[in-house]
Amino acid sequence: MPVVRDLRVLLRLRNFRRLLAVRLLSQCADGVYQVALATYVVFSPEKETSAGAIAAAMAVLLLPYSLVGPFAGVLLDRWRRRQVFFFGNLLRALLAGGTALLILASVPDWLFYVSALSVTAVNRFVLAGLSAALPRVVDDERLVVANSLSPTAGTLAATVGGGLAFGTRLVVGDSDAVVVLLGAALYLCSGLASLRMSRELLGPDRAPTRPGLLDALSSTARGLAGGLRHLFERRPAARALAAVSVMRFCYGALFVTVLMLSRYAWSTTESEGLAVLGLAVAASGAGFFASAVISPWTIGRLGPFGWMTVCASAAAVLTPALGLTFARTPFLLAAFVLGMATQGAKIATDTVVQTAVDDAYRGRVFSLYDVLFNVAFVSAAGVAALMLPPDGRSPAIVALVGGLYAVVALALVRTRRKG
Repeated sequence: MPVVRDLRVLLRLRNFRRLLAVRLLSQCADGVYQVALATYVVFSPEKETSAGAIAAAMAVLLLPYSLVGPFAGVLLDRWRRRQVFFFGNLLRALLAGGTALLILASVPDWLFYVSALSVTAVNRFVLAGLSAALPRVVDDERLVVANSLSPTAGTLAATVGGGLAFGTRLVVGDSDAVVVLLGAALYLCSGLASLRMSRELLGPDRAPTRPGLLDALSSTARGLAGGLRHLFERRPAARALAAVSVMRFCYGALFVTVLMLSRYAWSTTESEGLAVLGLAVAASGAGFFASAVISPWTIGRLGPFGWMTVCASAAAVLTPALGLTFARTPFLLAAFVLGMATQGAKIATDTVVQTAVDDAYRGRVFSLYDVLFNVAFVSAAGVAALMLPPDGRSPAIVALVGGLYAVVALALVRTRRKG
């Protein structure tokens, strides 16, 4: 297989292997920590979980990516990237250890969230640094392949980390602190792995002249504003981003619904609820994978907006048909379908943005895309917190989501006709 062959070639490069090891350990720790945070909020026996608490956890997990992400590059161009990996992961290990102590001490929720927010905020610097450092360990001929394989391997590592967290929690009982400490240990391993590379290897090169920090930050803000203006001038890209943001909102609202149903309606114990949630996440992940397989072919046949229309239409029909039962098996099937629809729409949107936006603005537009994607998910959690009853059975949420999918499908049909 070409992918296996390409990976074998890349793995012969010593410094690529070392950088990849830092990524795999770091993102595996991310998966452990994020699942530990979610299960502590939702499945701790001593906590009466609410949709509001879930919304707060989603904000902690996702908003730092959106708020810090566009400005992380300014600092990464000033700091040695090897040092960012070492000190960043060391700091996350210490902060995660502190989070474990807070769990054991049963502190007020706001203090726990401040600690968790600190860990996830540092994460953006590490991930951006990994991408920025890749050209320093791979030649130009293999860079495209490396850019494809490294993030994919990182995503798989995060998934493995989530599985380790689920498994550890089931084995050691209801000890979220132990799971968090596992994440802290993996962060520490990632930081130590970075020391296998020299301090200067990963850059950045020292520019002879460089603007001051405040000037660089303000320039980044102006650049994002310019990217937003350019996006409004490229109507296909703007419409695709609007559609995928609404679909992401729908997915987020149903995700919170599934969390509440797993905790209260579909289980009698925390362990059983955690196992059901794991099945739902696996079903959604299978939908994501299926979409990655079929989307290139469907986009080639139907076009990006045609495939997005199919995804939104299928979700509009199946969400109420399966969701209004509030039964476990139909909801697991819905998780697969909605995972496939959400990822299919994202792949199509990526294609539209890459082709409709000028190269000079593409990076800034993708930064805005990242902000919209995460804010939509967090906003959905907030709306769900206002609408969901304690057991998660809300026909109003399911009807709202089904209606929004239908509106997106109709809007996309109009877009195709105009195009």
